[in-house]
Amino acid sequence: MSGLLEEIFKIGIVPVIVLDDAAHAIALAKSFEAAGINCVEITFRTKAAKGSIKAISKEFPRMLVGAGTVLTTQQVDEAIHAGAKFIVSPGLNPKIVKYCIEKNVTIIPGCSTASDIETALELGLDTVKFFPAENIGGINTIKSLSAPYPSINFIPTGGVNLKNISSYLNFKKVIACGGSWIANKELINKEEFASITKFSKEVISVILGFELIHICINSKNESQVNETADLFENIFGFVKKETSSSVFASERIEIMKQPCYGKNGHLAIATNSIERAIYQLTRIGVNFDYTTTKYDANNNLKFIYLKKEINGFAVHLLQKNN
Repeated sequence: MSGLLEEIFKIGIVPVIVLDDAAHAIALAKSFEAAGINCVEITFRTKAAKGSIKAISKEFPRMLVGAGTVLTTQQVDEAIHAGAKFIVSPGLNPKIVKYCIEKNVTIIPGCSTASDIETALELGLDTVKFFPAENIGGINTIKSLSAPYPSINFIPTGGVNLKNISSYLNFKKVIACGGSWIANKELINKEEFASITKFSKEVISVILGFELIHICINSKNESQVNETADLFENIFGFVKKETSSSVFASERIEIMKQPCYGKNGHLAIATNSIERAIYQLTRIGVNFDYTTTKYDANNNLKFIYLKKEINGFAVHLLQKNN
């Protein structure tokens, strides 16, 4: 994937926006940026598209602004001139794809069949828009198409929502999801940008899926280890289980015989995507200790500690087995 597509993967969501008034563009971009969504696709369905792309690109040069519903080479030129960093089309038009490649701009055409995918591969693409996603079988169809075409990645759009987005993103061949459901026209036209920010933050929260799964408590000596485990067992019924280095009081509480990470211990926070979690947490100033990283057999990042402790507890992220 290109660097642009890799960043879209880290964000995980591409808002697809129809703007009737370019005056709303800056406020909308601010709403998304405040929620950690540094990406937006402005569709060429209205006369406000070019002006909106130009305004966002100028005010937010680091934002990934794309042009959607691009149907002609003229629209490609207009979008690029306005500052669009990528082009999206509802279907796969080889003429449009070749033109974008000549212009050295990322093109994400819509595909819905095996024939579409073979054409995309023949044109040298590795990522396509899967549209209209839910109407043509959703994640199950994507999984079926991925079997014979393992090199292709998907951005499903159409029918994706807060309830089903995780089922898409948990599949490794889906790099992000798109849709207008993140900020509908009614909210935009009513200028309810605070509501858009609030919902966008909820979307990111669902994408990351943070969950406390394990707490490790440091002890001064082995006697304190057993005393602590006995308390958990007597009060809550958490049965003790001893190992060579610790005593467990349930699967989620571990009392260490020798101090481990952190002054008081450490917390394990699981996430749907450790790469997306690092991207979002780095954005708000969280630093990571990259000497603590662990990878699986396929070289996928599985584990990393934050640099700073929280109230005496070290914290590490852990990739969920989705």
